[in-house]
Amino acid sequence: MTITTTFSRSHILDLQDRGFIEALTYLDYASQNQLCHFVGGIPYALPPTGPYRFQRPRPLPPCYRYGTMANPGRFTGSPSLCPQPAEQTEDQWDEDCLQCNIWIPTGRAPGEGWPVLVWYHGGFLQFGSTEHDFCNLLSDTSFRAIIVTPAYRLNVFGFLASKELLAEENEQQNLGFSANNGFWDQRLALEWTWKNIHYFGGDATNITIGGYSAGSHSAFQQLAYDLQQPDEKAIVRRALMFSNGPGMQPKSLDEAQLQFDELIAMLEIPADMTTTEKLATLRTLEPQTLVSVTARMKYHEFRGVTDGVFIKPNLLTSLDNGDLAAVMKRRNVKLMMGECADEHFVYEQWRTPENSYNSVLRRLRADYSVQACTALMHHYFPSRRLPHHYKSWQDAFGRIYADMQIHHLERGMANALVNHDAGHLLYRYRVEWRAACCDKTFPKEWGVTHGTDVASIWFWGESGRLSTKEKELARAAFHDLFARFVKGGEVEWGTQHALQLRTMKSDGSVVIEEDKGLVEGVKVWNLLKSAGALGTTTPTSSSTRTLTTRQRNAADQPNRPLEEIYPRARASYDFHGTTHTELSVKEGDVVLVIEQLRSGWWDAVLNGVRGWVPSNHFTLLEQRARL
Repeated sequence: MTITTTFSRSHILDLQDRGFIEALTYLDYASQNQLCHFVGGIPYALPPTGPYRFQRPRPLPPCYRYGTMANPGRFTGSPSLCPQPAEQTEDQWDEDCLQCNIWIPTGRAPGEGWPVLVWYHGGFLQFGSTEHDFCNLLSDTSFRAIIVTPAYRLNVFGFLASKELLAEENEQQNLGFSANNGFWDQRLALEWTWKNIHYFGGDATNITIGGYSAGSHSAFQQLAYDLQQPDEKAIVRRALMFSNGPGMQPKSLDEAQLQFDELIAMLEIPADMTTTEKLATLRTLEPQTLVSVTARMKYHEFRGVTDGVFIKPNLLTSLDNGDLAAVMKRRNVKLMMGECADEHFVYEQWRTPENSYNSVLRRLRADYSVQACTALMHHYFPSRRLPHHYKSWQDAFGRIYADMQIHHLERGMANALVNHDAGHLLYRYRVEWRAACCDKTFPKEWGVTHGTDVASIWFWGESGRLSTKEKELARAAFHDLFARFVKGGEVEWGTQHALQLRTMKSDGSVVIEEDKGLVEGVKVWNLLKSAGALGTTTPTSSSTRTLTTRQRNAADQPNRPLEEIYPRARASYDFHGTTHTELSVKEGDVVLVIEQLRSGWWDAVLNGVRGWVPSNHFTLLEQRARL
């Protein structure tokens, strides 16, 4: 059906114990056919304002009603917008933002109810909104499911953390402070959906979670949390991780404290205040003040932290060692994940560093741990010079950022699941095709960059339009399979094994192919694991402490020669690398050893060139770095 213009009519819903609400029904202007129903801005939690700023979200009371038959609650708009670094949205800001939109197919629901997709929006966890238009998706495709899109707290409002404040809270139980509140918001929205979606015709036993970009990372965090719950409390049946991966082990509370201290200093809050006074002061500040100050901070990215409650210290290790895979297999939780070909162009634009090595390092430190940043900088720039295949340091930053957020760590996650016999639960894709409607939003020279697929393929053009030919291509490549996945049906993905990709090529054709980026992705995953950036399962050993200290010195002293930081090893035999990531050496060559992986591969540097070498070809000349 070709939809040209839509309009809406009031639609009253009887939510039984929850009362009555006024929603909308969207219709096609030409045919008068109903397209979908819409509930906008319905609360799933109490307002996180005033003394409840920086607290976990509070659920609605059991007796909460949205309206009466005589005066139905009016939910025809959209959730409030959490304050965020986008000046053009300031007139829409409201910390009372814990609401969601609900999109409902027309027609009679199946006997068991509609399948449900809880969709988390993206925006680096710093900005974003629920403003998606699903009319085309629900009326012109085989996708027939309820879509719930919750708003949640972002940036400093959702992800402020402090070791100092948490210690006081754990000891005194009087601050009402918690970390990872944005993730707690998302979880509460999921639990609200589970308990209430039957009022809207949904099936609470058939819930998929998903997201794009930071929404995909959020979906991973929610999946990981759900997999750690007892079976009787489990909600998630499937997950969609579009153009983002699991990320690294989030920063420690020690590193979060550095960010908190910087925030306090920039706000000119006296450092000698008690923790209670600091928090009380932060709760009185205007949102504009907090947003303005955080944009100028060195550690300006407020993201999840390893608090031991929502995010465990072994989060990524539990993925790597098979613990999460075991639960996924027992519960039959399936996962669809993938990427676009040119993600890096968009990633380069977010708080772009200056054109230097040190600026890239500082920018990465805003997102990642010191161990991770040190390992990454030595991996990508062993000589601290810009490799010839990058146009600039900004270009290099965009590519590294995309590798960490998407390409490499998604591959590490997929490989871990396959290694623990969960590959049958995995559906991987790659998009190399771009619809014409993307030209309105993205420069053509950016190619198939981050975001070009979400509106055109997955959301069926959304507010744009796909041509008839483009619809045929998108439907055949992914969309019908996507709809079947969310429904819970069998999906004929076409791959012979789980590490293959279903790829939509630039001409719209579909190819099942081997993943050319898999080897490098897994190597970087192992590099980060060796550096301690994927978490731990055991108390820190003396050797791990030595490694962490060495990395910290390297990060804090970027101009210090590598020879003073890392041990040396002499080649006992020639080794001829067979891929661009392996380092060729001759007998007698002396290399610097950056990392020693348990797999037997070493990350080494020779004459400014970096690559992987087999450890059995070398003899260490120094067992410990000179610190």
